[in-house]
Amino acid sequence: MTRLRAQDTKVCGVTAAIAVIDGKWKTSLLWLLEGGPHRPGELRRRLPEISEKVLTQALREMETDGLVHREVHDVLPPKTVYSLTAFGRELSELLGPLSDWGHRRLDRLAEARAAAS
Repeated sequence: MTRLRAQDTKVCGVTAAIAVIDGKWKTSLLWLLEGGPHRPGELRRRLPEISEKVLTQALREMETDGLVHREVHDVLPPKTVYSLTAFGRELSELLGPLSDWGHRRLDRLAEARAAAS
């Protein structure tokens, strides 16, 4: 899904919601930021597979979409902290039931594989 979809006002609501969480890392970043503010280095340590470039891009897109707040402290070296906005917290809470459904689906797949063995 392209970034243009996240700005398109003529799509269905589900498409609009998925457009802002599309990608490999955004749901993980939402989940981590749900626990409180994090600096970029902390996020990289918690998600060691993500590159700095991809992390920066995902956080910028999430900021543009109103999900995260970026706060830059005027100290040396510069200190940046990311946190969820109220809009981002709302989305994170709404993803809870979807996550539950996903876990039930995974359980069903595991049961089907076990029965086939």
